[in-house]
Amino acid sequence: MTTRRLIESEHFPIEFVSQLAERESWRKEVHRPVYHVHKWWAKRLGSVFRGALLGSLLPDTARLEDEFYRAHDFGGVTVFEPFMGSGTTVGEAHKLGCTAIGRDINPVACEAVRVALGPMERARLTSAFEELSATVGDRIRALYRVTDARGEAAEALYYFWVKVVACPACAHPIDLFSSRIFARNACPDRKPEVQVCCPACGDIKKACLGDREVRCDGCAAAFDPEASVVRGAKATCPRCDHSFAVAVAVRATGHPPAHRLYAKLALTGNGEKQYLRATSDDVAAHAAASALLRDEVAAGRVRLPVGELADGYNTRQAIGYGYRAWRDFFGDRQLLALGWLHEAVAGLRDEAARDAMLVLFSGVLEFNNLFASYKGEGTGAVRHMFSHHILKPERTPIEANVWGTPKSSGSFSNLFRTRLLRAVDYRAAPREVTLAGRDAAQERAAPFGGEVTLGLPDDGVLRRRGIYLACGSSDATGLRDGSIDLVVTDPPFFDNVHYSELADFFHAWQVLHPRGFVKATDTTRHAREVQDTDAGAFASKLRAVFAECHRVLKPAGLLVFSYHHSRADGWASLAEAVCGAGFSAVEAHPVRAEMSGAAPKSQASEPIQVDVLLVCRKRADDARPQRSVDEAWTVGERAARARCARLTSAGLSLSLHDRLVVRGAQFLVALGPVPTAPAGGWSAAYARLVAGDTTESDAEIEAVKAASGEGWAERQLVLLL
Repeated sequence: MTTRRLIESEHFPIEFVSQLAERESWRKEVHRPVYHVHKWWAKRLGSVFRGALLGSLLPDTARLEDEFYRAHDFGGVTVFEPFMGSGTTVGEAHKLGCTAIGRDINPVACEAVRVALGPMERARLTSAFEELSATVGDRIRALYRVTDARGEAAEALYYFWVKVVACPACAHPIDLFSSRIFARNACPDRKPEVQVCCPACGDIKKACLGDREVRCDGCAAAFDPEASVVRGAKATCPRCDHSFAVAVAVRATGHPPAHRLYAKLALTGNGEKQYLRATSDDVAAHAAASALLRDEVAAGRVRLPVGELADGYNTRQAIGYGYRAWRDFFGDRQLLALGWLHEAVAGLRDEAARDAMLVLFSGVLEFNNLFASYKGEGTGAVRHMFSHHILKPERTPIEANVWGTPKSSGSFSNLFRTRLLRAVDYRAAPREVTLAGRDAAQERAAPFGGEVTLGLPDDGVLRRRGIYLACGSSDATGLRDGSIDLVVTDPPFFDNVHYSELADFFHAWQVLHPRGFVKATDTTRHAREVQDTDAGAFASKLRAVFAECHRVLKPAGLLVFSYHHSRADGWASLAEAVCGAGFSAVEAHPVRAEMSGAAPKSQASEPIQVDVLLVCRKRADDARPQRSVDEAWTVGERAARARCARLTSAGLSLSLHDRLVVRGAQFLVALGPVPTAPAGGWSAAYARLVAGDTTESDAEIEAVKAASGEGWAERQLVLLL
């Protein structure tokens, strides 16, 4: 008889997991730093996947709220992650004592996980960093020497640039400012001071957010700091009053727009920050860096990326702005500093430290390029280039100090402390998110092993608590039939972020010094990557991977994965993949996902903030009866409303699209073990997704509380404490 697991029960504590996720989501890189050594997209929360793993390993009589903070040793369990990404499932399975096998088709992801989970030692990393600081660090710091308002020596924290385009009618150069305010605090209600650039003379002045008129101290001109010749996608020439589409004008030139340096933020000798106008000396210093870059490249002392962008869903916007090569994404001083740093890191003698520093260098790239922008004071100042999950050209880019200062953001020295060292400390003493305000150490938690094996052993014998990583398509893994106890994953999102198109930005630099999973190839794109704007093609690729998971899973094994989509075609393609691979969905648990403050979500009118954990068994292991489409929608609606009521009564706010996600999952569960698509196909079956009432009333919420009885009050007390 198959043992029923906690995650297969409708009483799986989605409230507890969601509130943990809510807290973790705001500082993911602090609570789970080991998965944030390098950029990857759509990272899922470690607390959610720890909950999913424990729910899949514990019997349905267990209490997750207690088990979550205990140390476990599931030494006889092998977990497979076919879409490894940042390595969350692999790391969380390793913490629980499982043998973990991770696989991803993208080498950028694989290399980051190899380093993050591999042999990193604090003392050796610190020694390597000090060696770099005393050599190349000094050379890079010299590139950012400036003078402050008193004419004394200072360091440039950031330089501020603006794109310039010529008016198509009169050729007048136009600065693409959308506002003359270029710096503000992250908490404007408490600190409304802003920095503005005079449109007449270019001087820098303090103002207050909301001021409609500012008078320049330099030229006495009065101006509205919110006014600009650029509005949205269009600009109006201040000389001839011609209005034109900016992107069209840029595209007509056939190359990226020019940039003009207009301001800097200096760090004085006594630690004071000063916003200052860019001087002729600053412009000359950048020109000197450009000349030195040419000499260094010609002499072979600096190597730069040579790859070019290929057309794609996430590259099209950058190509339209004239960015044809990955080298174009950087200014000359950035290329010089990064080139020096890359060669110095590659020359480190300590192999493990070198590999870690190369991955750290790759991560530095996302903050030091012409697509990065300024967030302002009060938070990490540099907004990295992937904040929108696309290659979006930035009209007012920021140039940060590549090596960095004690007050820098996104620099090599800063990320060394906040990424590498933080990850090493977490690995030595893993801890878990709590709702009490501090993270808690696991009871008797074992540290990360620090040993990673590339590929699978020839004899097929896996070591206890071992980590095995491979790069390649997960539709053919080389794993033995029936060798895996549990598959836990987060499949790609088919019509949004195309990972390889974005990962090529990093790959273009990584191939200059290939290591580990990084090979000398032109691109990370792959024909079998499970990513497609066409729902049918996506379903076919995902079905192939799920079919492989079906083959390698033991008869009573579980496939558990997170998913969300608010459209019928997204759910139809998923259903085709799951059922076509021989699985049936036996449960679905909505839990809190990425924080709503993430750029793509904060800009949506109905953001999706819920992921559904879909729990699947092999169809032959599912004894439930099949239901018709009509019956399944009736049962699924009832289940969806109950789950939504549980989440809202626990304090989570659900959008319309969140409710559609829950409905789509519960319908698939309610259908039962269907061997093929219902009559009319999956698209027809999911046509009802966006129809009907998806809200729950206060009475329904109270009914959920009442049905839980004393258990409800006990569960809420646990969450509060």
